[in-house]
Amino acid sequence: MKIIRHTDPGYADAIRKLNRRPEASEAVRDVVASVIKEVRARGDAAVIELAAKFDGASLTPATLRVSTAELDAAWASVDQTVRDALEASQRNVFAFAKQSLRQNWSRTNEQGAHVGEVFHPFERVGCYVPGGTAPLVSTSLMTVTLAAAAGVPEIVVCTPCGKDGTVNAGLLAALRLAGATEIYKIGGSQAIAAMAYGTETIKPVAKIFGPGNGYVVEAKRQSFGVVSIDLLPGPSEVLILADKTGNPAFIAADILAQAEHGKDSQAGFITDDAALLDAVLAEIDAQAAKLSRQAMLRPVLEKDCFHILVPSLEDGARLVNDYAPEHLSLITAREEAILPMIRTAGAIFLGNHSPVAVGDFLAGPSHTLPTGGAGKSFPGLTVDMFQRRTSIIRLDQESCAKSEPFVRVFSQIEGLDAHGESVAVRARS
Repeated sequence: MKIIRHTDPGYADAIRKLNRRPEASEAVRDVVASVIKEVRARGDAAVIELAAKFDGASLTPATLRVSTAELDAAWASVDQTVRDALEASQRNVFAFAKQSLRQNWSRTNEQGAHVGEVFHPFERVGCYVPGGTAPLVSTSLMTVTLAAAAGVPEIVVCTPCGKDGTVNAGLLAALRLAGATEIYKIGGSQAIAAMAYGTETIKPVAKIFGPGNGYVVEAKRQSFGVVSIDLLPGPSEVLILADKTGNPAFIAADILAQAEHGKDSQAGFITDDAALLDAVLAEIDAQAAKLSRQAMLRPVLEKDCFHILVPSLEDGARLVNDYAPEHLSLITAREEAILPMIRTAGAIFLGNHSPVAVGDFLAGPSHTLPTGGAGKSFPGLTVDMFQRRTSIIRLDQESCAKSEPFVRVFSQIEGLDAHGESVAVRARS
């Protein structure tokens, strides 16, 4: 673990090195470009070959899609306690999304023209749900549910299957509950390519959503423009900013919850209280020894976990904005003063009793959030990203006549006399 104190001689340099903009290596870019080229050229055959190569799965065009029977069997096989948890999360996410939907509106401008906007759901979207070391059941709910709340009629999901060609039952149950209309047993960059360009079995989508590993993120980047993309979320992050009111056991637990993601996840703790810093370090050691995912935890704790002692919480807030964390836990007796200073966090969890895991699984806002500093420019996934905006303009003869003098000026400045005449001819009628 990195421990950085504001009294250290190299403090400023150490802080600068925390800022990051991860980019795919040339090797990853080349692999992804090759995969996309193969899927575009050979469709199903390429997807099936790549599933065998990367996932060890033997698929055919007929078995690429999860069947209704498989979905029904998955739902029947999960315990009632699992169903209860899935349903509680889905209700919260759906209600939050419905509250956030953009609504049609109209008004009259100064010249009397009626202007406004209407919002329609995309007709067909794709959601990527990672598999890998753990079936991300929660990601199903945090993406597909938003599409359903927006009214998207065709919700396509791609998720990798196991070597036996099956998908985790809990994951399928979540996808069924969330409202997926098509589910395909493919993962990685080939899944993104299939959704972007289409194959014989998988029709192309208008927009792709969801997190993934470096190959998935790079495939989304390379497909941008062919399809719309939500954002490019990479390895997960948490940053905790706390004063002396922070509970060290709770803070350590959140750091360890983040670290067990493995795979370049980052966990950071910033405080202005030296005693709390020492207490958190001790708690991390004590709690880590009792956890099961040691192979995931230890590399993150050693390489990607940092603790910073700052002169004041205001200095800490400035570091938060520079870092732009995916998740921020803010614990302070001066919340009303410090919270307005935070501008770049993907999601903020307030107080000692707001664990990030509740946001990951249950609270309501989507857990698909900007990482790698992208929070300076991008928000997290919201339901309005599943909506297409269209502006509406209606003029009558009177409002057209009132608009004509202003349009004439613009047309003269830009040398576009036909533009001006297209308004003037109506104003004279």
